[in-house]
Amino acid sequence: MAEYKAQEKELIFALDIGTRSVVGVVGRSVGDRFKVLDIEQAEHSRRAMMDGQIDDIKQVAALARTVTGRLEARLGVKLERVCVAAAGRALRTQRGSFTLELPEEQSIEAEQIGQLETGAVSAAEEALQADDGGRRQLFLVGYTVAQYRLDNYPLSNLQYHSGRRAEADVVATFLPGEVVESLYAAMRTAGLQVASMTLEPIAAMNAAIPAELRLLNLALVDIGAGTTDIAICRDGSVVGYTMATVAGDEITEAIMKAFLVDFKTAEQIKRDMGGEEMIRCRNILGQEERISTAEVTAVIQEPMGRLAQAIAKQVVEVNGAAPSALFLAGGGSKLAGLREKVAGALEMDGNRVAIAGNNYALSVFSDGVELERPEYATPLGIAISAGLGLLNDSYVVLLNGEPAKLFRSGVLKLQDILLMNGYNYADMLGKTGKSLSLTVDGKHLVFRGEPGIPAVLRVNEEEAALSTVVHAGDQIRFVPARHGAPASKTLRELLGPDFVGRALVNNAEAEFDRPLNQGDVVLTLRGAAPVTRKPPAAPAPAPAPAPAPVYPPAGAPASVPAPPPVQCVPAAQPTMVRPRTLNVILNGTPLSLPVKENGSPYYLMDLLQYSGIDFEKVDRPVRLEVNGVEQGFQCELRPQDSVTICLV
Repeated sequence: MAEYKAQEKELIFALDIGTRSVVGVVGRSVGDRFKVLDIEQAEHSRRAMMDGQIDDIKQVAALARTVTGRLEARLGVKLERVCVAAAGRALRTQRGSFTLELPEEQSIEAEQIGQLETGAVSAAEEALQADDGGRRQLFLVGYTVAQYRLDNYPLSNLQYHSGRRAEADVVATFLPGEVVESLYAAMRTAGLQVASMTLEPIAAMNAAIPAELRLLNLALVDIGAGTTDIAICRDGSVVGYTMATVAGDEITEAIMKAFLVDFKTAEQIKRDMGGEEMIRCRNILGQEERISTAEVTAVIQEPMGRLAQAIAKQVVEVNGAAPSALFLAGGGSKLAGLREKVAGALEMDGNRVAIAGNNYALSVFSDGVELERPEYATPLGIAISAGLGLLNDSYVVLLNGEPAKLFRSGVLKLQDILLMNGYNYADMLGKTGKSLSLTVDGKHLVFRGEPGIPAVLRVNEEEAALSTVVHAGDQIRFVPARHGAPASKTLRELLGPDFVGRALVNNAEAEFDRPLNQGDVVLTLRGAAPVTRKPPAAPAPAPAPAPAPVYPPAGAPASVPAPPPVQCVPAAQPTMVRPRTLNVILNGTPLSLPVKENGSPYYLMDLLQYSGIDFEKVDRPVRLEVNGVEQGFQCELRPQDSVTICLV
């Protein structure tokens, strides 16, 4: 057995694991281009991939080993490190929306925009998780903001605008975790170590559309066997990904049905269409057939039209409109007439839809291998991406001591990296505990849960914000936020220690140590006046028997005043006639409140409705203070009290 040299650090080995075949590329960087030394391709003997995910790890590993072995034999090099790409057809795209209520009209800053976008991405992830029954771990690949709104007015950029209610709609793209894990497992089984990983659409774009062209709004459409992968770029970055389920196999199946041939024969007929006018084959009955190219062309017009319409629909959905230009890649792109059909479906000038391959020479070359083939977009792109340092994976960012998974190119913020690695909005910002909503003597009361514990965000041991830009070599320390405890009350805690009488919960007699549940209806029946503190200077009166409990007549509705809250300040004055209004200061602004009809005092919770805060959509803790001292909802208010109710 011949001795092989070790794989040099600069020698790049890339594998494209496709539905129909595995393609290997070996080369190295020369200046600002990648030089291909050799290419090898082998087809699966039976189906090993399903929906972009490796189904048969052992079979894929064996074919990868075959391709690797052939390259090793020709180059005399032991290949050990491999660059791969996760299938774009496994990507999941979902829309998500999020609303941020601001405590007062204020200028929108980058940090709040980041929170808004993060919340929308998490909403998209939750929608996908709900569809999957929460079974899948998802990694964010990228997202595009479809629309901002400020106080219901649409804007393209929120920064520095002022308002109270900010909203964002995003289109987010995720990769299922098992796709990544199965790819790593197949490479390990083949005796290879994964050196870098990207996405197939990004790789194909790196080959077909060099970075200097991406300031334009361009689309790359990679037509494979089972699905069609689509990537969109503009302003220098890849901004969106999607896929269509119509692809090359639709054309093959139409040929099978029309000419009664098996799948392998139909594939050969499809490949031979650009050659002889008459194609020889054998049908499933064992009969020799001579089929004209014109006949095959007529058969494939309908499925080819469906493919063009599916491509147009997905491009417009992600991009919002037809792009400035579109490149077709993959084996299916060579179908005669498809380019014109795609241009027509997108209502584009036919000259603005091209077959990929013409731009390869800007990034890659070879002395002896023919490269200008559209089906080489992905394997060449994987090699170019690694060899020319175009991958985020080519530099390392540590997240809690482990390399972070990075899937897209361009500037990355801390929030992007956290979302890409499985964290969501709640992990970053925490949630206030669930509120407890009750009805007490006809009055609706809401008790807020405890505030969450904030997340720890540090980059290179310095405190950081979600909008912090992360660079190569940065070390991130992240401790997820913890949710606050939900609000809880027993009946005694609700009514206070001075309550004397009976209480019904949901029309049933209840013990005072009974925990209350969401939506409970409490009705109090007082049997004696609450215990109050006597004025200190008054002489003690002679003891008098307590009045007997008074109950409503049978069948009559209970009509009683609301229960007295636990007072936060002991009453120091004797009961006196209250003025017609209660004047307080709320958040620095005078507020005059009319006396209640039943003469009961005002409590801190009575002012919540005047604070301007929508308590059904609060995403941060609320500070409650009276005269600079933190108080609870049932703190009794006095004239000229200075009250603060605001978000922390």
